[in-house]
Amino acid sequence: MEPQSAESANRNRDITINIRAHQAQRDLIDSAAAVLGKSRSDFMLETACREAEIILLDRRLFILDEEKFQQFVELLDAPPLDNENLRKLLLTSSPWE
Repeated sequence: MEPQSAESANRNRDITINIRAHQAQRDLIDSAAAVLGKSRSDFMLETACREAEIILLDRRLFILDEEKFQQFVELLDAPPLDNENLRKLLLTSSPWE
């Protein structure tokens, strides 16, 4: 299956979403969209959908029986395994420091 072109994807949109914004907000959004080579609408829709997915995924319900819950807690409480790459990363100064 071939990816849709931007024009084709826009034709398939059948719902309008209207929002009010301050001039500075619109200018900021337009600047970010331009950096990515996207239209304001594409940028806003992609960004809003990405944030919506994050919010929904963060609020997933996990149900465990008592035994599985105890295993989960034990894994969380266990000391981390030795990881040389992680150790190097944590000891490396940030570029802005």
